[in-house]
Amino acid sequence: MIPGAARLNVGSVPPVAVDHLVPARAMSLAESLLAELPRRWSHSAGVARRAAELSGAVAPADRDLLLCAAWLHDIGYAAAARDTGFHPLDGARLLWRLGWPARLCALVAHHSGACFQAEAQGVTGLAEFPDEQSAVTDALAVADQTTGVCGEPASLEERLAEALGRHGALSVYALAHSRRAPYLRAAAHRVHLRLTPAPAR
Repeated sequence: MIPGAARLNVGSVPPVAVDHLVPARAMSLAESLLAELPRRWSHSAGVARRAAELSGAVAPADRDLLLCAAWLHDIGYAAAARDTGFHPLDGARLLWRLGWPARLCALVAHHSGACFQAEAQGVTGLAEFPDEQSAVTDALAVADQTTGVCGEPASLEERLAEALGRHGALSVYALAHSRRAPYLRAAAHRVHLRLTPAPAR
């Protein structure tokens, strides 16, 4: 059992047994949870679209996992998920309670370099979920960080600058930026290489 899961207030969200990963089911859950947060929902839909564009960077067997993680990565902002106030961890814990696969929960917990922000905020608990540091992790980060707050396309550098401006130079976000930004740039480079066809021999 994930520590802290029993404390979650899931409201009217019914627990479901998730036997396999179905992006349409992930979309439906995200839409339900984020109904009162329309900008967050629009962003999530944009991230899912971008993840579909980047799906060639992951193994075929992992493409539904990537799409599910993209739809669900920000559900920790929903009232039903609120626990620690750190949305990656809260979202992962809610998914675990609802029966989603452990690997998906972990991707949500660690999305977009969450560990750097958790450290800056003094948040504990991410160790409940392993960070697989894989092609899926990279593609999810790039999908998230090349999608604007309303779901619009954005470059990574535009997204980083926008977030710094929105949160402020003295914010926890800014404290994490010096380590998180290079991590995200490296992820983007790896995704680019995976999507670049090998030269013909």
